[in-house]
Amino acid sequence: MKQLQQILKYQFRDDSLLKKALTHGSVNPDVLANYERLEFLGDRVLGEAVAHLLYNIFPHEPEGNLSQRFVRLVRKETVSEVALSLKLNEFMMVANNELRENVNVLCDVCEAVIGAIYVDGGSKAAIDFVNNHWRELIDRNVAPPKDAKSKLQEIAHIKGFGVPQYKVIGREGNEHEPIFEVEVSLGVDKNISAKGRSKKMAEMAAAEAMLEKIS
Repeated sequence: MKQLQQILKYQFRDDSLLKKALTHGSVNPDVLANYERLEFLGDRVLGEAVAHLLYNIFPHEPEGNLSQRFVRLVRKETVSEVALSLKLNEFMMVANNELRENVNVLCDVCEAVIGAIYVDGGSKAAIDFVNNHWRELIDRNVAPPKDAKSKLQEIAHIKGFGVPQYKVIGREGNEHEPIFEVEVSLGVDKNISAKGRSKKMAEMAAAEAMLEKIS
């Protein structure tokens, strides 16, 4: 664990929190002993930290651009990329080694680590961690992103797929912190869904996912 903490650039007061953040349900199904609850917390902390980071780095950008950047930085593919850069896959406790390459699991573990840091060291420690490890991703993409929904509509028209259709297919959480799941469809045989903290963000995330699917 000391080696991982050096990689994370964070020293835990309570090592058991880090161990819990790395423990998959396949090893211990007890929610008090695996990463599930910490992942829930870390997901929210990550969103707040990234939003605050973008707000400060791009003071003149409109909300639409900031939302696009946000979606790209908190989607599971990006979070799993950070997990791999931190070598979390090598320290994860899983029953099946194939899970070490699973994008969803990598994303969950990374968010659980953020949650563990939040519990261990408070909000500033967790936000500093996100700032340290997400800043490079932001610096890599300094140009304003294109609107994913507009881009998808253009490509769908060129390829003859018709107009993308968006539909809310699920909602989680409470009234103050809802999570929406939106499905985007092209024609009769192409559909994919994604989640976001608002309908707009879920639509953007779904459009991003569809762009990757058809490109």
